[in-house]
Amino acid sequence: MSSVVAQSHYIFGVRSDVANNLCFLDDQTVVYPAGNHCVCHNIDLKWQRFIPGKEKSSGMCAIAISANRRYLAVSECADEGTISVYDLREDPSRKRKVLGGGDVLVRQFVCMAFSTDSKYVIGQSGDPDWTLFYWMWEKQRVMATVKTGGVTNPIYQVSFNPENHTEICVSGKGVFKLLHYFEGSLKQSSSPKLESHNFLAHGWMSKTRVIAGTDAGSLMVFDSGDLRREFSVTASFPMQDAESSVNGRKQKDSTLIEADRDARITSIVAYSRGFACSAGKGAVCLFEKTEEKDYIKTREILIPEDHSISEFSQAKQQEILTLCISPSEETLAASTDSGQLYSISLSSAEMCKEEQVHFEFLSHFFHSDAVTGLSVCSRKPLVATCSVDCSVCIWNYESNTLELYKGFQEEPYSVALHPLGIFMLTGFADKLCFMNLLTDDIRTFKEFSVRGCRECAFSHGGHMFAAVNGNIILIYSSVTFENTLSLKGHNGKVRSIIWSEDDSSLVSCGTDGAVYEWSTLSGKRLSESVLKSCSYSCVTMCPDAKTVFAAGSDCSIKEIQDCQILREIPTEDVLYTTIAMSHSGRLLFAGTSAGTIRTIKYPLPVKNVWTEYQGHAAPITKMVITSNDQMLLTVSEDGCLLIWKLIDKEGWGLKRDKEIHYAEETLITKLDLEEKNQAMLELKTRVHELQIENEYHLRLKDMNYKEKTKELTGKFVQQIELLETKNQVLRSEKDKQELVHKEAMAELAARHSRELQDAESTNNQKLILEYEKYQELLLKSQRMEEDYEQKLQSLEKSKVQELEERTRFYGDQLQESLLTLEQHQSDAGQKVLELEECNKQMEEDGEREIQDLRLKYERKLKDEKDTNLQLMGEIGVMRKKLISVQQETDRRNQDINKMKQEEQKILGVIKSLEKEIQGLRKEIQERDETIQDKEKRIFDLKKKNQELEKFKFVLDYKIKDLKKQIEPRENEIKEMKGQIREMEGELEQFQNQNTQLDLTIADLKMKLKTSETETHRQIQKVRQLETLVDRFKTDLHNCVGHIQEPRKLKDSICKLYHRYVQQSDLVDIVAMDADIEKEYSRQREHMERTMASLQKKLAKESEVHHAEHVKIMKENVSLIREINQLRSELRLVHAQLHEYKNQENLSKNHRGRSYSGIADGATGPGGGARPGLMEESGTVIQLQHGRGSQPQTRRSRLTNLPALST
Repeated sequence: MSSVVAQSHYIFGVRSDVANNLCFLDDQTVVYPAGNHCVCHNIDLKWQRFIPGKEKSSGMCAIAISANRRYLAVSECADEGTISVYDLREDPSRKRKVLGGGDVLVRQFVCMAFSTDSKYVIGQSGDPDWTLFYWMWEKQRVMATVKTGGVTNPIYQVSFNPENHTEICVSGKGVFKLLHYFEGSLKQSSSPKLESHNFLAHGWMSKTRVIAGTDAGSLMVFDSGDLRREFSVTASFPMQDAESSVNGRKQKDSTLIEADRDARITSIVAYSRGFACSAGKGAVCLFEKTEEKDYIKTREILIPEDHSISEFSQAKQQEILTLCISPSEETLAASTDSGQLYSISLSSAEMCKEEQVHFEFLSHFFHSDAVTGLSVCSRKPLVATCSVDCSVCIWNYESNTLELYKGFQEEPYSVALHPLGIFMLTGFADKLCFMNLLTDDIRTFKEFSVRGCRECAFSHGGHMFAAVNGNIILIYSSVTFENTLSLKGHNGKVRSIIWSEDDSSLVSCGTDGAVYEWSTLSGKRLSESVLKSCSYSCVTMCPDAKTVFAAGSDCSIKEIQDCQILREIPTEDVLYTTIAMSHSGRLLFAGTSAGTIRTIKYPLPVKNVWTEYQGHAAPITKMVITSNDQMLLTVSEDGCLLIWKLIDKEGWGLKRDKEIHYAEETLITKLDLEEKNQAMLELKTRVHELQIENEYHLRLKDMNYKEKTKELTGKFVQQIELLETKNQVLRSEKDKQELVHKEAMAELAARHSRELQDAESTNNQKLILEYEKYQELLLKSQRMEEDYEQKLQSLEKSKVQELEERTRFYGDQLQESLLTLEQHQSDAGQKVLELEECNKQMEEDGEREIQDLRLKYERKLKDEKDTNLQLMGEIGVMRKKLISVQQETDRRNQDINKMKQEEQKILGVIKSLEKEIQGLRKEIQERDETIQDKEKRIFDLKKKNQELEKFKFVLDYKIKDLKKQIEPRENEIKEMKGQIREMEGELEQFQNQNTQLDLTIADLKMKLKTSETETHRQIQKVRQLETLVDRFKTDLHNCVGHIQEPRKLKDSICKLYHRYVQQSDLVDIVAMDADIEKEYSRQREHMERTMASLQKKLAKESEVHHAEHVKIMKENVSLIREINQLRSELRLVHAQLHEYKNQENLSKNHRGRSYSGIADGATGPGGGARPGLMEESGTVIQLQHGRGSQPQTRRSRLTNLPALST
């Protein structure tokens, strides 16, 4: 057994296929069926309490609540239909009794009802008997049964008279009956002829009045079983009386106004002021009573269009199935055929001035069809679902609320939430949408061309996501939206994918019986396990990514490790539809086709041990576990999302070490934010204006009230003064009247004393006379006592004999004794009444006779009590016998239950096999269609094959000729190869020469650089000398100024000499100048010679290279053209040969024909149609065999072109 307990925590959804599927427990709590539970939902506090259904049942059929709101009756289908009665005042609600058909085999109870005193229950069975059962449910006793309908006359509703539990109303197609219970049987009290009407609902307005609604929109008022009037639900006043309606039905040309055919009246509920009834698609009408005991329509309540779900919302097209009113008659609630719950406050509806008001959601929007997709977020407490009803919902599993919902024009196949909770993937029939979750909307951001995406999932890091396209898994980047990998390997459709914890691998399973593990980095297949006899539907893995679990069509879970199936867990009698592993890796959860979940420990135990919980009424489609292992979320084909709370008894595994803090960020577009800010500013200004207006109005009212108070105070002061004057006058009158009353009282007292004295004297005389009568009565009583004692003795003897006879009689007939007891008790009551009457009479005669009669009847009562005690003892003996009989019946019932369980198992296997048969039939149909298409294609191909066989003979002949022509071509190719080799040798020589020339050029460049540096130095020296000459000129000019003064001139010249002239410098300068000039002239001559020779060589080599280059380029161009032509011809030949081979494989059965016919056909119009094509194909084949090695040499020759061009 598992140490984890899964408790139903919250459920989103309603089952619309259950009759009377909504009722009030109190003003704040409603009861409705969801999954395989009955849910008690508190509207204000948002909590739920669950009443689980019967195990291994096929679903609920109807529910009913008692008038005192204490008991709930639930009709369920299993091997036989039963009604379970629960006590709602106990927590958890306890099952009190289970009611069945007894000896009558009942498949299901379609409707039922409690009596007003909650002691009796009626239940209407369905096909094929349509029998009405009447129970005293606390004793599980069937009081009466009667057949009410048939296959062509189904019954839709039964109910008790609110003031008489013995009167019952039954309505259906062509059926409206009032039944009366009397002496163990139900008899029809009235039978109006209404076979042409289809009564869908009825309601009791009073003790004798019933209103019934039809599918034609007519309301019929019955009083004591007779039709009084009929009117349309669309009219606001009664239409006609009973006589005119009856005559109108008999005559075809009646003036009765026809009701709208869409205004089906499916529910009627009565309350103190009138009644409410459904009025067609999405409408409810309120009718109130008038003083003339008539009904007038006062209000119409509509279901509003919700364009926030979708532009194509069909909310107004919902049909209302059930109506109910709270005990305080404050709230009206309704359920629809789309699985939605609505409510409205009747007081607010009456206060509204408009004739039409609108419903509001009772709690949330629910899915109305099977839920096919489920995904949970790790950073927020959000879960996303998608359904066949073309809607996507975002739920909060912590606050138990609906965050976002959106409808689409087409059905969403799959859904996946990003770990951050702000993005979402949704797969459709023709695309995959990447969507943003905004504060109040879901908007598409990018679309991918992925068709029929039944599975998609984000990686745990959120940087990648995988989407399934048939048998291919596509992996995209969440940042760049590029398709990074395409995982191909499955032969059938991929049914499930799951990412590893580190996102390094991905595991997939499909209908082809394959389980593959893929690397998300390289796209390679890491491991595989293929079992073709099993079609897998779901896969999961351990947190360490070493072990994989897969569930499939063979009713087992397989543990796969290292490409091998280590172990299988059989399911016994159901099919596993989905599986999930906890994040701690200690528990495995599995959902079944019966709507149950199973918890299995991991590592798997030796024996097949699990704990099973009933949650849904249909196969579970998806299952996920929250990131903190606290919640398990399941969805099913019944359209419900069920949140399970996981409680760990041992304290490990499910609770994380650290609490997860959820993110609170949301997305909003810039435009929406600006609009909201603008709206807030406008509202603020509006509030400010309203405050100013209110202050102004308050001031005006204060001034008006002050003036009014002044006026009123003045009036009250005047009135007070008047009242004071009146009070003084009244006081004076009072004093006068007191004096008068005192005098009158004194006179009355004297008169009263006189009358008392006279009465005492008369009474004393009467007492004396009565005393004498009393003594006479005492004597009579003594005589009567003696007579009664004798009579008592005789009576005792006779009573003993009578008792013996009665004991025998009561021993034989126990039921008659109970009736006689009731009669004796009634007789005793009557005798007590008689005693009281006798006492009154005896008081007139005397007290003595009264005492005698009392003694007489007291003795009789004692005798009767003694007899009753004896009879009670006999009843106890009979009860013991009954207990022993009941024990035997219980044993037999246990044996019967065991047999029923075995039958249920067999039926489950049969159902699973039937589903497999249906699936196989669908596959057979699809394959038949594909076979027909392929047969058509084969027929067309056979025709083509016949034509191609004609060409084949000609082509074979042509191929032989072409092979003969291939040999000279091969010789030419060999010669060309030799030429190419020679040219390659020449190219190598040219390359060596080029390298030598490059070296010489480099040396010359180095020498040029050195000469340039030396010239630069010389130029600098020349410039320095020029500056010295300039300085010398200036100094010499200064010396010339002293030409007339010889001494100064001499001194200045000496200074110039010492400044500018040194002996060593002069010698060096003269020597250096001569050497430099010689070396410069020598190097210049050498450079000129070498440059002239190099220029001659370059001119000659450039001419040679240019001629060779032009020659090679021409040859290369011609070779490239030939290569391109050969490649195109080769492609054509390959394609034709591939087609010919395919045609040969298809035409193996047709080879027995003679070649003479083929040759004749070839020479005919088909054979001579393409002579040019045959010649071209022959030349291509010859070139293909003859020039096999030529392209390689030509390619090497082409690669040398860049070197030659340089």
